[in-house]
Amino acid sequence: MLSSRKVMSVFAVDPRRIGGVEMFARELSMQLHRLGWESVLCFEAEPPGEVRRFMEQPGVSIEIVPHAGSWRHDPSVIGPIARLLGKHRPEILHMHFTDAVGAFPWLARLYSVRRNYLTDHNSRPEGFIARPLALWKRAVAQFLNWPLTGTVAVSDYNAAACIKSGLFVQRRVTRIYNGVDLTRQPGDPTAFRRKYRIPEGKAIVLQVSWIIPEKGIPDLIDAAALVLAANQNVHFVLVGDGAGMEEYRARVEQAGMGHHVTWTGLLDDPLGNGVYSAADIVCQVSRWQEAFGWVNAEAMTCGKPLVATRVGGIPEIVQDGVTGYLVAPRRPDEAAARIIQLLNNPALARQMGAAGRQVAEERFNLRTNVLELLKLYGV
Repeated sequence: MLSSRKVMSVFAVDPRRIGGVEMFARELSMQLHRLGWESVLCFEAEPPGEVRRFMEQPGVSIEIVPHAGSWRHDPSVIGPIARLLGKHRPEILHMHFTDAVGAFPWLARLYSVRRNYLTDHNSRPEGFIARPLALWKRAVAQFLNWPLTGTVAVSDYNAAACIKSGLFVQRRVTRIYNGVDLTRQPGDPTAFRRKYRIPEGKAIVLQVSWIIPEKGIPDLIDAAALVLAANQNVHFVLVGDGAGMEEYRARVEQAGMGHHVTWTGLLDDPLGNGVYSAADIVCQVSRWQEAFGWVNAEAMTCGKPLVATRVGGIPEIVQDGVTGYLVAPRRPDEAAARIIQLLNNPALARQMGAAGRQVAEERFNLRTNVLELLKLYGV
């Protein structure tokens, strides 16, 4: 007999900032609490103080499971998950950012979990084309995933990739978009500019992402050079960190653009820090096939026009010519041309930003999308 009504969510991420995952975890916990359920949130590392306080709500337990995303490569993670299943006895288990095939569906069955789910958040490599796996691989995957109640995909792109591969049975795949908390107020743009010494008269072009090649950072730097050649009254802001930080900073300095580019590093709360409210244009010039692209939805909630690449699930979020512009990956000339177009036409930029806010309210409202998930749970 189950001892409590709990949902245990395992996120194979390090919760270092208040971003999409943390906002989702908080909203899920709040909605569960209102319905009389408890929420167990598991992460790979201890959240920093402010992040923990953001997610701690009545009825919430926060647990740490190192290496939760490495089921196949590190079987030792099965023990900690099993202990937490024994400790909390959840009715529902939901895995996020973990391997698509692993031990957890059968582990959930062993611990009498009534429903268990996996969300496919994964971006695919650059140039990825979904194809059926070999028959034997599909057979093994479907056997291992047989106890899954369902798979959630965060975009139609990811849903199609899951189904095409044969890893999951089509009837058990549901698309539920990621969402953004529309009730949160963006931070003060003036304070953000002042902190990073960006003059009021300079237009800000922003990208929030890991500082890695997959996010198109080299292409954004090349686009910045083209934009600055046409308009010196522009400042580029890159928020985030990653393995390429030192290399790309050096590249910017060598190109003589250092005083036109700000690297903030990782911020604990980009929305609350005023990053989006300070921006005039937001970019996501990824090379890999983005699963969703949370930054796009966050920018849209703040009424900002976008310049993003036509990869993965991004075209489901950014409507080309309506909420921003889509460009080909690895084409800094295209990205620069669209940035310049928006800088030269503030009325168009405002129009696209307003359209983006409307689309965000209709499709990417976190409260609504979490409610859709709870309906899938049967809660």
